[in-house]
Amino acid sequence: MVILGIDTSCDDTGVGLVRAGEVIANAVATQTSLHAEFGGVMPEAASREHLNVIDAVTCRALAEAGLGLDDVDAVAATRGPGLVGALLVGLNYARGLAWARDLPFLSIHHLEGHIASSVVGTTLEPPFLSLIASGGHTSLFMVRAWGDYEELGRTRDDAAGEAFDKVARLLGLPYPGGPALAELADSGDPAGVRLPSPLRGQHGFEFSFSGLKTAVMRRLELEPDVNRADLAASFQEVVVGSLADTLTRAAAATGVSRVSIAGGVAANRSLRARFSRTGLDVHFPPLALARDNGAMIALAAHHLLDAGAALPDAAELALDALPYFPLADARAPVS
Repeated sequence: MVILGIDTSCDDTGVGLVRAGEVIANAVATQTSLHAEFGGVMPEAASREHLNVIDAVTCRALAEAGLGLDDVDAVAATRGPGLVGALLVGLNYARGLAWARDLPFLSIHHLEGHIASSVVGTTLEPPFLSLIASGGHTSLFMVRAWGDYEELGRTRDDAAGEAFDKVARLLGLPYPGGPALAELADSGDPAGVRLPSPLRGQHGFEFSFSGLKTAVMRRLELEPDVNRADLAASFQEVVVGSLADTLTRAAAATGVSRVSIAGGVAANRSLRARFSRTGLDVHFPPLALARDNGAMIALAAHHLLDAGAALPDAAELALDALPYFPLADARAPVS
């Protein structure tokens, strides 16, 4: 089965194709230059740009796979969470495509896609723990089976990627801030600036990064000449340490040592190096699948169908976009 997947949950227009669990195309149009002057994503502008490029990105993905629309057996798209205007572009485009060609349509949870991306090229099968760290999400899930997810913990405030972007802005780094901060941190000393560790001593599996961001801001106010590279490296060290420590405790508490790390922050080199030292069986997505993309949505659809999910009926086409959408509700029966 060839599955075409579409993701327009934020500012990347992603269209991918998967055949038998293998990614055969992954086309993404970014909007970085469009939003750079604002220092963040402008929702209305993002929605309009999705409309402008989605047809071209779909054609590019099909060409990359060497396929035509007649070769597609099913269509999947992100239903949520995300920016509702942006979601509607991809969701309606995918539903229209499926309806016009009489193809099965699957609505997919954005985080379900990230989880699916993290097992590409691995032997990882449920049950496993999955940490999703991105600009919009930082959550830890127990994946008992494809379609059966339990959230063990989430951030109380800022997501990890969001904190990277905000601190990068405090440091005067260009948009997008996360990669720029990681690059600056490479030349700094991770022990060069003393910063607080979030939620130290907690026994649960929650995260918090807003206070750490505030500590960086206060340090810059009190010490304007502080070494920027050392500050970036120290901030990154605390964030990565918090993620690694919490996941390590969760693995010990649940007895599940097979884990995946997904989302944009999974591309961070420091994070990958830190998790390689935890003793856990850790799996990361390929770098091209760490960011938002359509291939991960097609992969999620593949895993669900491969695990025995029934092909969706016409009711799936009537589902609306959901800006807030708990992953535990992703596979609720369609009414």
